[in-house]
Amino acid sequence: MFNLQRAGLGRKALSHAGQAMLLAAVVVVGACNRQAPAPPEVVPGGPAEAVTQLVGDLRRNDLVSYARHATPPTLHARMETAWSEGRTVWPLTELPLDDRLQGFIGALAAPDAEKRLASVYDRQFAGQSRELRSAAATLGLFGVQYVHREGDYSDDERTHYAQLLTALSQWGQQAPLDDARRAHKAIPQLVSAARLTGLSDADAFRRAGMERSLRRLGPFFARFKQVLEGYGLDLDEALDGVQAVVEEQAGDRARVRLNYTMAGQAIEARVDVERREGRWYLSDILRHAEAEAAASTDTASR
Repeated sequence: MFNLQRAGLGRKALSHAGQAMLLAAVVVVGACNRQAPAPPEVVPGGPAEAVTQLVGDLRRNDLVSYARHATPPTLHARMETAWSEGRTVWPLTELPLDDRLQGFIGALAAPDAEKRLASVYDRQFAGQSRELRSAAATLGLFGVQYVHREGDYSDDERTHYAQLLTALSQWGQQAPLDDARRAHKAIPQLVSAARLTGLSDADAFRRAGMERSLRRLGPFFARFKQVLEGYGLDLDEALDGVQAVVEEQAGDRARVRLNYTMAGQAIEARVDVERREGRWYLSDILRHAEAEAAASTDTASR
């Protein structure tokens, strides 16, 4: 998953117009959707099945299962401990602008959020079609250039993320993000969803712990996905269409090709998969999680 902070597209790099496009996309969330129950636990039989299992977790908005399936038990336990001590929020660090997620939920859950967000939207985004489309194009161009040259990415991630950014940029240039009527209907629903998470204050993630926090966030992300479908970005359709095929396998290492469609654009990506503790895991996700665990340990020891 693509992290704008890891890519260096954070507070300094995102322009005001870019922030407007992102906020406009977020505040149009509506139509609540319940998290689907997880199917019976199945140990993937091979590399492609392990990838498909993670895709299925995201499709069901089951962030708890995603975190469990993405890392071996020993590493998962380290991440749970680090989370409970306030040293990491992995796997949320795989999300765009992950460092702002908790603050965003807190702002949505504030007592005056409905009126305040509606006022902000009307002032900055309503009817600003040209500006928002320009922001989407600029962010796409800048993002693609960055992931090709900078950041802590594998070559496979650079190729994959560049395709995703291009597809999402093209979607953003067509989506009616300036539609005030839709936004005014969606804002109260998003505010309600944020309040239901119970994760609004600065220390809420740590207190709730990793599993409870991820479980509470599942319906929140489900709502976001559902509204995006109404704006022409069907993330669940993209996840449903993922095809994973093993191209190479030797011992505990394998290479898997992914094909799917995002926002009307065909995406082809390749990922390395490795076997640890008897199960298959995506190598890049393991690398990210291990880096988070090591960084949080270093921070705690200082």
